[in-house]
Amino acid sequence: MKKISTLLIIFLSITIFSFAQKIIKGKVVDRNNQPLEGASIKEKGSNNGTITDKDGNYSITINNSDGVIEFSSTGMSTQQIDAKGKNTIDITLSASTINMAAVEVVGSRSLRRSATETAVPIDIIPIAKMTNTLGQSDLNQILQYVAPSFNSNKQSGGDGVDHVDPASLRGLGPDQTLVLVNGKRWHQSSLVNIFGSRGRGNTGTDLNTIPAASIERIEILRDGAAAQYGSDAIAGVINIILKSNTNVLTGNISTGGFITGWGKSLNSDKGKIIDKKNDGLTTNANINYGFKLKNDGFINITGDYLTKKKTFRPNFETLYPDNYRKKMGDASSDNYSLYLNGGVPIKGKTSFYFFGGANRREGSAFAYTRTPESERNVISVYPNGFDPLIESKITDVAISLGIRSQIKGWNTDFNATLGSNQFKYYVDKTINASLKEASPRSFYSGGFQLAQNTIGLHINKAFDNVAKGANLAFGTEIRQDQYKLCAGELASYKDFGPVVFSTSPDLQDTVFRPGGAQGFPGFQPKDENKKTRINWGAYGDGEIDITKSFMVSGAVRIENYSDFGWTTNFKLASRLKILDNLSMRGSISTGFRAPSLPQVRFSSTFTNVVAGAIYETVIASNDGILAKTVGIPQLKEEKSVNASFGFTATPIKNLSITIDGYSVTIKDRVVLTGLFDQSDDAIGQILTDLNVGSAQFFTNAVNTKTTGLDIITSYAHKIGSGRLGLTFAGNFNKLKLDKITTIPALVGKEDIYYGRREQYFLRASAPPHKLSFNADYTIKKFSANLRFSNFAKVEIVNFADEVQNFKSKTTTDLSFGYMASKNIRITLGGANIFDVYPDYHDSANTETGGMWEAVQMGFGGAFFFGKIGFKF
Repeated sequence: MKKISTLLIIFLSITIFSFAQKIIKGKVVDRNNQPLEGASIKEKGSNNGTITDKDGNYSITINNSDGVIEFSSTGMSTQQIDAKGKNTIDITLSASTINMAAVEVVGSRSLRRSATETAVPIDIIPIAKMTNTLGQSDLNQILQYVAPSFNSNKQSGGDGVDHVDPASLRGLGPDQTLVLVNGKRWHQSSLVNIFGSRGRGNTGTDLNTIPAASIERIEILRDGAAAQYGSDAIAGVINIILKSNTNVLTGNISTGGFITGWGKSLNSDKGKIIDKKNDGLTTNANINYGFKLKNDGFINITGDYLTKKKTFRPNFETLYPDNYRKKMGDASSDNYSLYLNGGVPIKGKTSFYFFGGANRREGSAFAYTRTPESERNVISVYPNGFDPLIESKITDVAISLGIRSQIKGWNTDFNATLGSNQFKYYVDKTINASLKEASPRSFYSGGFQLAQNTIGLHINKAFDNVAKGANLAFGTEIRQDQYKLCAGELASYKDFGPVVFSTSPDLQDTVFRPGGAQGFPGFQPKDENKKTRINWGAYGDGEIDITKSFMVSGAVRIENYSDFGWTTNFKLASRLKILDNLSMRGSISTGFRAPSLPQVRFSSTFTNVVAGAIYETVIASNDGILAKTVGIPQLKEEKSVNASFGFTATPIKNLSITIDGYSVTIKDRVVLTGLFDQSDDAIGQILTDLNVGSAQFFTNAVNTKTTGLDIITSYAHKIGSGRLGLTFAGNFNKLKLDKITTIPALVGKEDIYYGRREQYFLRASAPPHKLSFNADYTIKKFSANLRFSNFAKVEIVNFADEVQNFKSKTTTDLSFGYMASKNIRITLGGANIFDVYPDYHDSANTETGGMWEAVQMGFGGAFFFGKIGFKF
């Protein structure tokens, strides 16, 4: 860290700058005089730019007082204004004709309606701007701190989830949020979360495969939208808009690490529970450039490299003598990304567009410790025991191609999007104990892959001649999902015994060496499978301004899945402008989520030896023989009913307030059951006959109701020659389990089918609240950002069936920025600068094997960073 600080000081001292500046302020509105949030304001011919706030206001310091300012916004025509002699420029943007980069604001298929005009709450997050002030580098952690309804925690000790962070909106499942890129459905991860404290039994989209440096902004629709976009959009939609700028070279180089062990939350009556340490070194380097092509075509390319070292948060043995995981902490990873976005005119109003990218991640995480005297260890190989390393190689690729045109006034968009996510497991510094000294020390344990291919035709047209704001859209999509699970190498899963480890003096108790790779036994050939599913859907979508103050929108969508059949969903939404500065909005909709193919086809078999006999512990494939024999029904869609009501207000200049309440009722949520074994009086004999010692199943079993409130307020005020921005954002949430439904043979065994511990994990994924207060001050070349984040109390049931309480905690982030020249920005700061941790507990009973669960702000501690950003 000292070397990095020295380099920053040297760089700052030798930077040369001299340029004339001029501040221009103003407001950007649409044709209805409604403010346009997130509109882009750029100084033409330079890399200098900003975006409007929630009220459409902006302030930009231009380098050439006689320059030209360019104004643009999604779905609007770009305008250029001469800045000479002007200090204030207010502008009205009108709807554009078709263009290559046209992307509808999520939640509306009208190209003419901005985010501030929609009937449902939409957050516009300017990622390109916010990454200048944040210490977080990956997308999940950025959104965790800037979007109150978004929750993501780094997991530890959970196999695959150490390498892919589960994330969710409004406390619902990771697979109940739809992710779009440039308005097109993006593929999910092939990983199904089996362990960890969040998203157990769920799949989801791995947002960290998309580099933040490639993103212009993110739109978060906080409302059910399955009737508009199809499966998964129960909690809402995250729409990622990629950069499309040209002739500007931008980039960042940042580094930072955890400096921890001194915070008050680490105090105990026996001393500090961890020693002071510096670890988790994180380095990120990225570059972005857009090339102009002929006839206003473009291609924007981003390259990104992100590396993270491990953190170590071992057990404090003075307080808790049992130490099952001596190297507990966050995984390390190397992340490589290449993304592009582009378009080329063909003829007239027809253009070809393309975007996509590739990501490669190689991760490494320590598993639970194997002690020297354990039957899992071969003492001649590891005299002091060992800590297996679970390693991952994740390859994620996607490409989207399309043609946009206009035919007799109808905007048409024909698109094909293909995405694939492959996850492979490796285990290193380990052993197959049943092979003893002859065992390899590293293994390939198998993996899985999910590919999704979507082809769609989308058509819309504005009918202003019929009624103001009238828009009609319809379209159709067909999607093919393919899932494949592959076995590991033979030694990674096979028990080459029975091999006796020890026998009691009375010969009544014999312990056998287990087979398979310690840390993560490989998938077996009987787990291998491949499945393809096809679904077809069609939708209709319309909206209209009944009056200047009252708009109504509606949508209906039908879909057919090759495995579970038909589903039909609808949505109605409305917005009423009561006063010029006060509007009400609300919606009601039905939705669904199709079970993912990883949930349908995932299978895992561990081999154990009991009393000299070999038995298997199984997570059974839903459409396999075991599940069918037991009576587990075929997975079907989850069904939801969403309702929301809220208002937006601007009571005084530069102050905006939005409050939105919501209710989401979900039936037949897919969960992973508890473990049933051969002693069960209902299905035990079935397990015995199939030589299965114990088994878990994916099943539709849980009904839930989530109610909550989102509050977002923002205020901007000029102080001297600077500008202060204040934002408060809060999400209040309550999840209730209404019903647990078992199969007929297991009625009365709900405590095993979906037990108390799993129920607490589900509730913990929907924390009662998350609050954020942010202050941002800019004056000339200097800027400062201060953020407080409050995390609600969380309760989790541990392995001893005791409730662990994690009290509410608040973290503080602080950063300072300096424009060293018109091309160079330097930022220094820290996240969680007071080294706050969740409450600690006995590691003998936690899910992670450490003193902290993966809740709230995580267990990394204080993180400090430096960053250099450039634009040329």
